[in-house]
Amino acid sequence: MTEKLIKATVERLLEKINAISAPGPGYTRPSYSSLESDAHRVIAEDADALGLQVTRDAALNLFARLPGRDRNAPALHVGSHLDTVPMGGAYDGTAGVVGAMALATAFARSGEAPPADIVVTITRAEESVWFPVSYVGSRAALGRLTAPEMQAKRADSGRTLADHMLEQGGDPGAVLRSRGLAPARFVELHIEQGPVLDKAAEAFGIVHGVRGGLRYRDACIEGIWAHSGGAPRAARSDAVFALADLIVAMDEAWGAMLKEGQDLAVTFGRVDAATTEHAFAKVPGRVDFCVDIRSDDMAILERVDRIFQDEIEKIEKARGVRVVVGAQSRSQPTRLSSELGHTIAAAAAAFDLKPRFMLSGGGHDAAAFAQAGWESVMVFLRNWNGSHNPDEAMNPDDLVQAVRVLHHAWSGGKGEI
Repeated sequence: MTEKLIKATVERLLEKINAISAPGPGYTRPSYSSLESDAHRVIAEDADALGLQVTRDAALNLFARLPGRDRNAPALHVGSHLDTVPMGGAYDGTAGVVGAMALATAFARSGEAPPADIVVTITRAEESVWFPVSYVGSRAALGRLTAPEMQAKRADSGRTLADHMLEQGGDPGAVLRSRGLAPARFVELHIEQGPVLDKAAEAFGIVHGVRGGLRYRDACIEGIWAHSGGAPRAARSDAVFALADLIVAMDEAWGAMLKEGQDLAVTFGRVDAATTEHAFAKVPGRVDFCVDIRSDDMAILERVDRIFQDEIEKIEKARGVRVVVGAQSRSQPTRLSSELGHTIAAAAAAFDLKPRFMLSGGGHDAAAFAQAGWESVMVFLRNWNGSHNPDEAMNPDDLVQAVRVLHHAWSGGKGEI
């Protein structure tokens, strides 16, 4: 009975939420947009029908509380986010939200209260592609968002985070005055953003840590525009060749770090040399780009940043260009809760499962909760088509299985097997 109920909830809510999107391909629900708000409304209505206590904070994060037996015990928050990257997939964030609702539904329909309150927790603005701020909604809920971050501009509109929050009904001033939620526990279900689980034919794994990131979102190289046939090589200040040098140098540094056994990922995620000023017969005088450096070790991030700056200095001298990296943003590498991870692993053993412990390459709300002193952990679900693209994949049965394990873990081992 429990499995059927979880499966029905997962399938129903996935369909309803993914019907809300800007035109495709894929799914687009910008942070602090009416589309994100509409998706939150789907969960609020479902939670109301289930009899949960639905509230929103000043940042419009959604909380749906199912009372537990011990109202004084630390609550178990379970959830994720409903905003997407532009033309993203059906499961990043959404899978964790519907999984949280399926868990709450399993307890509510059984008539057996969980040991402590379960709070379905749906954050706003997790995807920092819209605002150059990490974990906007969760950090707002935790009282850790800053006034300068409220002035960050959304990538598509150019308007501030505060403006968009206010437009959707939030209260930016109250967010900044808030002391935030008291530390409790947080579990986030999420599709894996790499191939590890799929290649191993494993339904889900337990995440023990989240990589941090160091980013230059709006960098550019300024050279000199020239005629492609008339300007000799020695006289050129070619911005594209300079960027090529930088990319190759960073790729070599990345490879060297991996040989040392360090954790590192380097990505040049946007390269723009396609403005109206660029043309077939011109030496490019400008190229815009961004860089995303990730590691589970802040010392490695700092070391790679120094290499990046050193390579820039060499390339400026060699190519006669000017590199402007712009503002730096970063997120901290974060260790997640070993205790919660082993609680979930023990419950999985009752189903003859032995989930692996693994690292998350992407950032997630679970990291923000952990940084605020919460017991926080993630459960990854296998996905064979990557993430942040229209082809994200997930077998709903994998999510059902993971929710059944969580239900067993928080029913005192009495959940259906």
